[in-house]
Amino acid sequence: MSLVKPKNIFVVDDDPMVTESMKDYLTDYFGHNVTVFSTGEECLANLDDNPDFIILDYYLNSVKKDAADGMEILQFIKVNYPGIRIIMLSSLEKYSFAMQTVQQGAEKYVVKDRDAFEKIAEIVNAE
Repeated sequence: MSLVKPKNIFVVDDDPMVTESMKDYLTDYFGHNVTVFSTGEECLANLDDNPDFIILDYYLNSVKKDAADGMEILQFIKVNYPGIRIIMLSSLEKYSFAMQTVQQGAEKYVVKDRDAFEKIAEIVNAE
């Protein structure tokens, strides 16, 4: 039994292995309510569900080539829903990308490595 207060979390990534694995991890181990989306547009259409956190992939173009990327989605959310906390997720370990996302309002930038799920859980569960 988890002592963590369950949170409403959106996971937005065009890789179904990432979204389903993250959903299983955050749900099974911590009891969070996790909804997954393969495009940023799907996420935006559901923001009225009031997520506490959005875990957002930096690149979101493999499902639909003309889909908005993570930075566009981040900027829209921060302007229109400033209370939603966003964790940016990327396979790119680039300091410039990390700084750019944090300057635009992301709480953290997490690299998709073997410790990514644990890092995200630590951030989400910190309260």
